[in-house]
Amino acid sequence: MSAVPLHAIPSVRDKVSAEEWQLRTDLAATYRLVAHHGWADMIFTHITVRVPGPEHHFLINPYGMLFDEITASSLVKIDADGNKVMDSPYPVNPAGFTIHSAIHGARDDAHAVIHLHTADGVAVSCQAHGLLPISQHAMLVHEDIAYHEYEGVALDHDERPRLIRDMGNKNLMILRNHGTLTVGHTCADAFMRIYYLERACTIQVRALAGGARLNPTMEGVAEKTAGQGRGGFGGPMGGLAWPGLLRLLDRKDTSYRN
Repeated sequence: MSAVPLHAIPSVRDKVSAEEWQLRTDLAATYRLVAHHGWADMIFTHITVRVPGPEHHFLINPYGMLFDEITASSLVKIDADGNKVMDSPYPVNPAGFTIHSAIHGARDDAHAVIHLHTADGVAVSCQAHGLLPISQHAMLVHEDIAYHEYEGVALDHDERPRLIRDMGNKNLMILRNHGTLTVGHTCADAFMRIYYLERACTIQVRALAGGARLNPTMEGVAEKTAGQGRGGFGGPMGGLAWPGLLRLLDRKDTSYRN
């Protein structure tokens, strides 16, 4: 399918509810923030958000657009079976549908889901010990991380029950030999979690590459820090940072709001 010029994508603002439009704007902003941090893998990862209502619809990236091109109107709305429920010239990546539909369908609290393939995140996913509680960033999220073994490109729907089983009630996941994933009640919450997880992975890769003996923390400190993290993630942290992140995007390019 040939790409559609960005200027040719019509606005859908008058075709959706005000609540959905706000979610579209927040999701487009999340894609732009991932691109801003250098976390995009061309067009091959996904961020989704649940659309309120009984239909179990959610928004996903148009397959073929770079993350720094995505706008509120270009996002594709699909149902629980991966069918488009609004006209869009773009397809949906079936691997993205498999992972995200599983989590959205099983976790009512997982309104937003972010999945990445960063170099450092994948590197840690390949390490047998997973994420080590060696930094403050890691300790804040360490006890909220689940792990799922790699089963190949996520095209088989029969993987979904195992993915959900492994996720449990955790809010972050390391997909072994694959990447990272977080969920949140809002895009802001999910982004804050992925920010800390990715920073923790980068710190770990650099610390291990340095070759020096790692400094252990005092007994009980990792558990204490994890408890402090539970009080912030999914609560005030995302909401405090989100307006500033939107201002950062607006200084760069406001087109994500279109």
